[in-house]
Amino acid sequence: MSRLPWHDPARARALLDALAQRILVLDGAMGTMIQRHELTEADYRGERFAQGYDALVAVTGHSHGPGCGCEGHDQRGNNDLLTLTRPDIIAGIHAEYLDAGADLIETNTFNSTAVSLADYHLQHLVRELNRESARLARAACDAAEANMPDRPRFVIGVLGPTSKTASLSPDVNRPGFRATSFDALKDAYREAVEGLVEGGADILMVETVFDTLNAKAALFAIEEAFDALGARLPVMISGTITDASGRTLSGQTAEAFWYSLRHAQPVAIGLNCALGAKELRPHVEALAQIADTHVSAHPNAGLPNAFGGYDQSPEDMAAVVGEFATSGLVNILGGCCGTTPAHIAAIAAAVEGVAPRQPLRLEDAA
Repeated sequence: MSRLPWHDPARARALLDALAQRILVLDGAMGTMIQRHELTEADYRGERFAQGYDALVAVTGHSHGPGCGCEGHDQRGNNDLLTLTRPDIIAGIHAEYLDAGADLIETNTFNSTAVSLADYHLQHLVRELNRESARLARAACDAAEANMPDRPRFVIGVLGPTSKTASLSPDVNRPGFRATSFDALKDAYREAVEGLVEGGADILMVETVFDTLNAKAALFAIEEAFDALGARLPVMISGTITDASGRTLSGQTAEAFWYSLRHAQPVAIGLNCALGAKELRPHVEALAQIADTHVSAHPNAGLPNAFGGYDQSPEDMAAVVGEFATSGLVNILGGCCGTTPAHIAAIAAAVEGVAPRQPLRLEDAA
């Protein structure tokens, strides 16, 4: 782990002080909130990418080719692109979560790596998307701090898992095949990290980790970027338990996940997504029993229903995760899929005044 100084010592100290004093509240789902706006293809494209697929085919006679970029590819559903085309929506969502009581705001960059953006032919926008998303979140946090100077708010630069896995084959008939490599992932993450740092992120989070090798590539890229910068930011890691087996997609238990990544000395280790809070609890507890750092959790609003939606009410979810807090399991709590500002407000109320978990000493966690 890099022993470089903090990039912004005052912000790093404020974060560590806040973690020592109380349970911090992370924001909720971005996609859930975007869906409420019922956006069209035109909304996603905005003015900058207004030329649509059909128009390009009519003019050029082909759908893709040198220089075509995203103009020839559907963009509806590409939530990260809204940072550039509808920044008003993204900024508004950040503000809603801050008003609900969030201390930590995630950037709208879950898919902003070249690996994932290739699905939309937007690889050339990686650095810009990460930079501008961090700037939007930074502005929202600064505005909230201006209203409450005694309560700092922090921007988490999100590095999602990408749409490929380095450990598993996507082809059951070719178990040795890999759709990507460690080096390819590392290079993709490095570009995203540089944009997030440039945009003003306070923290970097390797999130929704389903493959620990992907996470290692992200952490390697982070260290490379820190070395080039000559300073570092706090780093969080959050994995995802994919089903009732209690393991990540690449086969690790929560305990194995921690020990595989402990060397990175993250400011927090945690779990998010895939499961609802009730189902996630034993795995959060497993981390709390062994991690010599802070523990985070931001589960879904229950398990998805038959239509892929989430039905757990803010009150019900807050009651479940509130017990995480009163049982001394966590330092950071928030929400993932299906959660809204109402969920975050309920969680913030449930943990107010509850003492944060005390990270284990190294000898206790060994």
